[in-house]
Amino acid sequence: MKKFNLNHRFLKPFKNIYILGLVIFAIWMIFLDDNSWFIHNELNTEIKNLKAEKEYYRKGKEKDDKEFKKLSSEQGLEKFAREEYYMKRENEEIFIIEYEDSLKTKDNE
Repeated sequence: MKKFNLNHRFLKPFKNIYILGLVIFAIWMIFLDDNSWFIHNELNTEIKNLKAEKEYYRKGKEKDDKEFKKLSSEQGLEKFAREEYYMKRENEEIFIIEYEDSLKTKDNE
């Protein structure tokens, strides 16, 4: 059986106490510490995801603000009520025209 040789060329730098301490410190900081590189990597990924989600909701809020401004005017509110809820004035009649390709048939289902 071979003996463990400390004079091997790869092990010579580890005889120096400062290099050995630096290697142990690096291993500790990269793998074992509460603020390790892996945890920082996970946190950075989470930050990127949260920023993307924030941008998504910001765009949605802008869209909703535009819709709210449209509905705050009298004409916009009337248009919305007519289109979505088929409301009408007292002296009006509403005709809903459906095209053949928009109707549900047994063949289409």
